[in-house]
Amino acid sequence: MRTLIEGGGAEDGEEAAGVVVAVDAEEGGVGGREGWLPGGRRVVATEAHRFAELMAKDVGTNKACSLEVKRWSPVVNDNQGVVSGAAMINRCLFEMAIHVVVRWYPSDIVGILSLAAMVTGLTASTKGTFTPSDALRALNRSYYPHDFSWGAASAAYQDDVENLVHLNMDAYRFSISWPRVLPRGKLSGGVNEEGIRYYNNLINDLLAKGIQPYVTLFHWDVPQALEDDYLGFLSEKIVVDFRDYTELCFQRFGDRVKHWITLNEPWSFAGGGYVVGYLAPGRCSAWLNNNCTGGNSATEPYIVAHNQLLAHAAAVATYKEKYQKSQKGEIGITLVTTWVKPLTDSSINIRAQKRSLDFKFGWFMDPITNGDYPRIMRSLVGNRLPKFSPKQSEMLKGSFDFLGLNYYTTTYAATELIFTNSLNKSYDTDPQVLLTAVKNGVPIGAQPGASWLYVYPRGLLDLLLYIKDKYNSPRIYITENGVDQTDNSTSPLPLKEALNDTVRIEYYHDHLSYLLKAIKAGVKVEGYFAWSLLDNFEWASGYTSRFGIYYTDFKKDQKRIPKLSVEWLRKFL
Repeated sequence: MRTLIEGGGAEDGEEAAGVVVAVDAEEGGVGGREGWLPGGRRVVATEAHRFAELMAKDVGTNKACSLEVKRWSPVVNDNQGVVSGAAMINRCLFEMAIHVVVRWYPSDIVGILSLAAMVTGLTASTKGTFTPSDALRALNRSYYPHDFSWGAASAAYQDDVENLVHLNMDAYRFSISWPRVLPRGKLSGGVNEEGIRYYNNLINDLLAKGIQPYVTLFHWDVPQALEDDYLGFLSEKIVVDFRDYTELCFQRFGDRVKHWITLNEPWSFAGGGYVVGYLAPGRCSAWLNNNCTGGNSATEPYIVAHNQLLAHAAAVATYKEKYQKSQKGEIGITLVTTWVKPLTDSSINIRAQKRSLDFKFGWFMDPITNGDYPRIMRSLVGNRLPKFSPKQSEMLKGSFDFLGLNYYTTTYAATELIFTNSLNKSYDTDPQVLLTAVKNGVPIGAQPGASWLYVYPRGLLDLLLYIKDKYNSPRIYITENGVDQTDNSTSPLPLKEALNDTVRIEYYHDHLSYLLKAIKAGVKVEGYFAWSLLDNFEWASGYTSRFGIYYTDFKKDQKRIPKLSVEWLRKFL
């Protein structure tokens, strides 16, 4: 989840300064605000620059924005100024975004669905009465191991903590923003003690209420200074700077934080930012998108992924060698993937399935498990795929205590022989796979919202069993899982229909059912995070894709209204 602006924060009651200063994952704005640096200079993360570019003249530039903006990809306006493809918004002051965390543990801590407020003003009452069907009523927490722990993630601060207490939750997931604590990205550039104080206050407040913090260290907010200096993750120089940043976090917060995630979805960062250019820093080959800021979709994604893996390994090694024994914590990484089924049972399509999984999931999972990329990637990508030194390979092997897994949907795979030349190669063409959600004219599952999201709960079980069998049965948290409803000018979603979100109830119920089957089959799943608590800004879909269990009125004061899924989750618990 991301936030475009930095307000004062709930700890001091200040309002947002009206300036896009950064973009953050899950928690607050990043990069600083006026007054954080001498002379009132703003500290800006790379994503802030990118989102400023998204504010095309087609939509209208908000005068409050501090960054010059321009159109950089095709846009389609809707009545809220949200456009498809480029994920633009008609104002800079987008406050916050959030996801719900639903956590549970099969032995000591189990079966947890979490709810937390994003900002002040969350409606406390539930409107309407919901009585689940017998089928949906059947599944509840009693089916899971006996001990419970509650957790949540959000973008607010003190009000979130109070809501966690009110709901008897004992875990809270948020991310630390790199440029918020190191405005220039390096230790030599100085530590922002105000940023440190913010996180210390948050962590201390959580612990005082009996709530454990779960902290993500990187959710795509590269300090702009490092992007300007050496192009961020395109340079191996970032490994040392990332290690230093994470060590600062271990030093300042590790006596209290016991659960760390190094990277969130490195595949999305490499692909979105360097294959097709819809995420910061917006790089890709010109033949794919001539509005990109430069780049090479056949080489840069592999370089960026490689350096993310090295940065992850460096952070984990530092934690394990210097802090884990005394701080008694754990550290892992979050990866995203779809499950993939062969379009037919032919051997050629079964091989396509394996290639697809290796190019998306194995790209990162193989190195952190075995120390190298999948063999098929080595074969198809050739010398465009960087190589690990023996020392790097050893650092990567086993460099996680747990795996965070984001799952939404499943697709079919078929072999597609793509004949490329040196001018039109890309990461997307390398696997030589055609992905489709339709077989013989029949979709793989219902499609209630986003064009990419087909509901296929069985895919979660299949994916978990695949990971168990192929990757030595790691400990796993499901760190994202959810479904949306479309709400745009072409297909407006009436409020009554939005609140009656039975499709979301069924989605959670069915995925949790298959998750229980995975546990019974021996998969070591220890947590479940549902996406999301509130309707929010969803990247390329902007405000038009509603994932929340709380309806957000984007036209009136961001008012929150509970959907029926809120009541179902309460009954489940």
